[in-house]
Amino acid sequence: MTVANELVFLLDVDNTLIDNDRIVADLSAHLVQAFGAESRDRYWKIFEALRVELGYADYLGTLQRYRVGGMDDPRLLSMSSFLVDYPFAERLYPGTFDVIAHLRHWGPTVIRTDGDVVFQPRKVQRSGLWDAVEGRVLIYLHKEQMLDPIEQRYPARHYVMVDDKLRIQAAMKKVWGDSLTTVFPRQGHYALDPKNRAAYPLADMTIERIDELLNVDFPTLLGTVRVDRTQ
Repeated sequence: MTVANELVFLLDVDNTLIDNDRIVADLSAHLVQAFGAESRDRYWKIFEALRVELGYADYLGTLQRYRVGGMDDPRLLSMSSFLVDYPFAERLYPGTFDVIAHLRHWGPTVIRTDGDVVFQPRKVQRSGLWDAVEGRVLIYLHKEQMLDPIEQRYPARHYVMVDDKLRIQAAMKKVWGDSLTTVFPRQGHYALDPKNRAAYPLADMTIERIDELLNVDFPTLLGTVRVDRTQ
């Protein structure tokens, strides 16, 4: 029988540990340079349609559909290399590895993110996050629906989740209740969208940058109902 930890930290990736908005901007610029603005717009139109269909971002799947659309251009083959070989480590938010090391003082750190089975693992590996959490990586289609597998793999008396999406936090809080502390980093376009913030309950703790967690003593914090470090 696995002994439960006192604390387990669940860390999202995109716009939580990695500046995914900058990755998207780089991809857009590359598409314009290689194929032109019209092709860039077509790629993102397919991307958004596929995200609605699947429920998560699928960059390589979008590229496949883009190709099926009749793009007979050998330069298209270089696009997969751009995505797979992208220097993700250069897009980590400042202090990310220090934060992971800081959290380990109190419990295991676990990467828990949405995504496909090729590009998202590659991002986690090439960024160095895979090694930073010692291989504790969970990648699901809909992470907010996978609470039982998380509890089975990493049992804990209390979980702390760091995620830029209040929708995900609210869904998990509804199930786990007081056994979950939610931390909301206001990083990236989704977190900064006032409509998204207004649509869901506030997190237990709100921060502006991920490196602010370096100043948090979580065992002490857990007695607090809500902390907002942006005010």
